[in-house]
Amino acid sequence: MKPIFVTGIGTDVGKTVISAVLVEKLKADYWKPVQSGDLDNSDTTKVKNLISNHQSVFHTEVYRLTQPFSPHKSAALDGVEIDLEAITLPSTTNCLLIEGAGGLMVPLNSKNLIIDLIAKFAPEVILVVKNYLGSINHTLLSIELLKQRNLKIKGIIISGDTDETSEKYICEYSQVSILGRVPTLPVVDKASIKQAADALEFE
Repeated sequence: MKPIFVTGIGTDVGKTVISAVLVEKLKADYWKPVQSGDLDNSDTTKVKNLISNHQSVFHTEVYRLTQPFSPHKSAALDGVEIDLEAITLPSTTNCLLIEGAGGLMVPLNSKNLIIDLIAKFAPEVILVVKNYLGSINHTLLSIELLKQRNLKIKGIIISGDTDETSEKYICEYSQVSILGRVPTLPVVDKASIKQAADALEFE
């Protein structure tokens, strides 16, 4: 069973909420290899607190960086260097959902980017897309890079408001399908994540 890697077209597009919805929907395990900053309320902690099922396991981060910056900068400030070889998949027989940091070109160190981490695991990639001015460009650039690296794109999930014109163009141009949509949740808690997971049409 291939892992699923959740990445986004940029920062603050809703990756963590979408990850929580998918973990709940698939009853998958969750793993965020690199956490930068907010260690007392990490993305792993956030997702864990939003999940209702009792099957999902939450695997420990490999790098827990204290500063809220790009991983390479956070690591440098902490006096460490992120080593891709040190990041290995946790052992599980369950479906594993991996959440990245920011977008595909976020640096991990002087040589490696998030996309290099994705390539190491050869997962199915889900791209989280939020509609805003410029999102078509960011989405198509992300898809083009994934295709150049011969990485399998499972599909797109729309986070927040729908824009039919933008989404139609993205799908027709890229030939990548929309797996589902998760609207902006007025309150993000276990109940709303469960409701969003139940409503998500996802194979």
